[in-house]
Amino acid sequence: MTGADKTHMRHALTLAARGLGRVWPNPTVGCVIVNQGRVVGRGRTADGGRPHAESVALAQAGENASGATAYVTLEPCAHEGETPPCASALISAGIKRVVIACGDPDPRVSGRGAAMLKDAGLIVEEDCLKMEATELQRGFLTRVNLGRPTLTLKLAMTLDGRIATASGESKWITGPDARRSVHALRASHDAVMVGAGTVRADDPDLRVRDLGIDRQPVRVITSRHLRLPRESRLFSTANDTPVWIICDEDSGQSDEKNAWEVAGARIFPVKASGAQLSLAKALSSLGEAGLTRVLCEGGGMLAASLLTAGLVDELIVFAGGKMIGAEGQPGVGPLGVSALSDTPTFTLAEVKPIGGDVMQRWRRV
Repeated sequence: MTGADKTHMRHALTLAARGLGRVWPNPTVGCVIVNQGRVVGRGRTADGGRPHAESVALAQAGENASGATAYVTLEPCAHEGETPPCASALISAGIKRVVIACGDPDPRVSGRGAAMLKDAGLIVEEDCLKMEATELQRGFLTRVNLGRPTLTLKLAMTLDGRIATASGESKWITGPDARRSVHALRASHDAVMVGAGTVRADDPDLRVRDLGIDRQPVRVITSRHLRLPRESRLFSTANDTPVWIICDEDSGQSDEKNAWEVAGARIFPVKASGAQLSLAKALSSLGEAGLTRVLCEGGGMLAASLLTAGLVDELIVFAGGKMIGAEGQPGVGPLGVSALSDTPTFTLAEVKPIGGDVMQRWRRV
């Protein structure tokens, strides 16, 4: 693999990253076509998942695709869907060489796309910047391999781990730059999730603001008994921006369910696990519905439940330079941990200042 190959693949990965939060249930893919050292076509998976990146890049390249090299961030599909397989399109366009960043574990593809290209006489090279590509595809890969979306837990806390004073005051623990970063996080996820307590206490809107985007994430609420205020922004805007509610199977037959459905919400009844919703089943339901990346924004009890269930893949903490003390409300509810060896454990992936605050990104061990 040459330095030029890696440069072109980085270009393709940059294109693919622009589709995060915009292409589910499909993976976000980037494709760059190079002929005699010149980029002649490029594209990413279009919003909503169609057309695929390869089709966009080939259309742009036109006749210049003949004899060219295609750099693709995910193995080209090999199955008939709404459109012909991308592997066939590359072959028909006269592409000579295909460089692939990572394989596609989808059973309909897994190795078949690369094999189709090789059988047609194309040169195929794999695993170019595989680590970077795998990270980009984390949501899609989690959905294919585990049947659920990848989950990022976001916490905005004081230096001593509090999210509010004893009286409930929480605006603003972090500054405007950190809050803007949270909106960018929302935009890069398929959905934003909160618990019923947060809806009742804060009446959140959960949409992306001030970034000029035209595709909003799904807003997901977990509420076992479907006790949610109808005098809320989520209720009044459910017809404009999707609201999905995860509740107990029994609550899924109530008048509240009917009222929310009339308002435009989608209800996901799941079987409870003891006294609580089964969050594992809840996330599986979201995966079946096509979501690949979910950002959880609280509150503390939901965060604790997700951590205890081992469902948090990434933890992002925005720490503001304030101290509230023991009487403040903790960012995470009780975990029932009695030994350090039993604690949910993460490894530090990134630290950076954002305005007057600090952002920490942690990955599950």
